[in-house]
Amino acid sequence: MMIDAQRSALLLIDVQEKLLPGIHDKERFVDNCRWLLEVGHLMEIPTLASEQYPQGVGPTTDSLRQLLPSDRFFGKTHFSCVQAPDVCPQIDAIDREQWVLCGMEAHVCVLQTALDLKARGCQVFVVADAISARSAQDTELAIARLREEGIRIVSREMVAFEWLKKADAPQFKAFSKSYLQ
Repeated sequence: MMIDAQRSALLLIDVQEKLLPGIHDKERFVDNCRWLLEVGHLMEIPTLASEQYPQGVGPTTDSLRQLLPSDRFFGKTHFSCVQAPDVCPQIDAIDREQWVLCGMEAHVCVLQTALDLKARGCQVFVVADAISARSAQDTELAIARLREEGIRIVSREMVAFEWLKKADAPQFKAFSKSYLQ
């Protein structure tokens, strides 16, 4: 099964500045999330971002926040975006059957969101190189559990090339020039 740009949406989960200091390999993780958001923008993929208890934890890190309009960010207290009263209606409004997930923490909010989306009948793709947690082991365990539950584990480049589909896609030249270095 392929990720289709016309049928998919992207969800950035809880990449908040105050939480980043404890996150494993945080620079690479944030860079990979940024890369994915930029490619999503190039491909015109509908994108949402959640923030876990933003009034206490603060906003998404600036390097990612600047990539989306402010009306694409939604606060939550539930770990799963699907259970969150302010996020779930936005997911429903986008009305896409495929969801590509990136963010943190892999074993909590990403995992629970992925499982809930799958339970709703969505095809869920978790981007392994664009998720993280405070410990590498928690990320590894999350990936193993997601696989066991039938969630597809992909890389950021897998997502991009499936969205593009072909080398003569209108966006391919810009993609290859800016994102394949």
